[in-house]
Amino acid sequence: MTADTITAIATPSGRGGIGVVRLSGPEAVAIARRCLARDEPLEPRVATFVRVVEPGRVETGARGAVVDQAVVTWFAAPHSYTGEDVVEISGHGSPVLLQHIVTLLIGAGARLAEPGEFTLRAYLNGRIDLAQAEAVADLVDAVTPLQARAAMDQLEGTLTTRITQVDAALFDLSARLEASLDFTDEGYHFVTREDTAAELARLRHDLDALASDGQTGRVIREGRLVVIVGAPNAGKSSLFNALVGSARAIVTPIPGTTRDLLTEQIDLDGLAVTLVDTAGLRETTDVVEVEGVDRARQAQQIAALRLVVLDGASADADAHRRVLAGTPAPRLVAISKADQARAWTSSDVGAALADPTDVSVVTGAGLDVLRRRLVAALTDREELRDPPAITNVRHLTLVREAAALVARAHDALLGGTTEELLLVDLGAARRSLELVTGRRSPDDLLHHIFARFCVGK
Repeated sequence: MTADTITAIATPSGRGGIGVVRLSGPEAVAIARRCLARDEPLEPRVATFVRVVEPGRVETGARGAVVDQAVVTWFAAPHSYTGEDVVEISGHGSPVLLQHIVTLLIGAGARLAEPGEFTLRAYLNGRIDLAQAEAVADLVDAVTPLQARAAMDQLEGTLTTRITQVDAALFDLSARLEASLDFTDEGYHFVTREDTAAELARLRHDLDALASDGQTGRVIREGRLVVIVGAPNAGKSSLFNALVGSARAIVTPIPGTTRDLLTEQIDLDGLAVTLVDTAGLRETTDVVEVEGVDRARQAQQIAALRLVVLDGASADADAHRRVLAGTPAPRLVAISKADQARAWTSSDVGAALADPTDVSVVTGAGLDVLRRRLVAALTDREELRDPPAITNVRHLTLVREAAALVARAHDALLGGTTEELLLVDLGAARRSLELVTGRRSPDDLLHHIFARFCVGK
């Protein structure tokens, strides 16, 4: 347990009906009571209506002593979020008022919390492991329901359970190999080479599957950038508006209407996708449009996926060819204006179009198909019903390291290596997995992880 008591505003900045100030530490109750007009002691887990006051002014009858009316709840250690005594003061949601309460608590003996310090204490006190602590930040930052579900699953311990199962199997195998080495002279063999090979193959498969799942998980957690490209008047802005669900981009019959990058974040079947509308790709002498085309090409270079829009009603095959030639993979091709007669075929543009999607923003035809194909292109999955166990790049990197070490041990065993050399790789694999859950947690790693948390969490 830590020796000092910390405090911070636990609700987001801005005005609201209620704001919460949190205290955690051994003196949380005593410090809170110095700022409350209440003689009776607080009861654990009982919400109590009180007046927050400036310490020392009530007794003198000074005007303005009452700061706020609030509901105070004490969560006694160890049955609290942090594992310490926690007091939460729920007052009116004025930022000025809440900050004043924090100032009073600091004056009464508390210290202002660092970013993520409440969750750090929960980890240090064994309430959660490191993977669950990181899930707290992901849950706070979630912008789609799927992101929230993935973070909640990790907070509930699904990733920890899977990591623990693999780690336990590695430990058991290592122990049997160690025992066989210790009793070599006596002729005892606690595991055969055949059984060891089979167990390593199984663990290798489990870790590879977890890592493969994590590729999709990263997309869910981090979101992806999709850039819409095409010739002027191909229907890019109209498609952008249709996918966004509102008229964000100006649409006119005049070529070159879009001059700058226009971005909007959308929820695409649970994926947080940043959609970018760009200037039409063409040669031009207009200085502003030239800059827009340059920005469109730059955006393509950093995009996870390019959505190429070809005008299905335009017979300008040269324009279609230029757009296709200037758009690198990975890309999806959408042929716009499907409500009109198609003016060209794939052979006209001289390129093999891999299953393009015909869409019409007028009738809505093809939009659902396009959304599904966008998801599949970004995640390698047709649907995202169940969130992957891994979404964090740190976890994914460590699982990949463990998988590579187990694979090396398996290949070495098949090549005739000794048990001593196997144990080196198996021990290193276990250390990688322990870094996921925090059983090994260097101070610099903890600082890096919790520094991105918001104050009050």
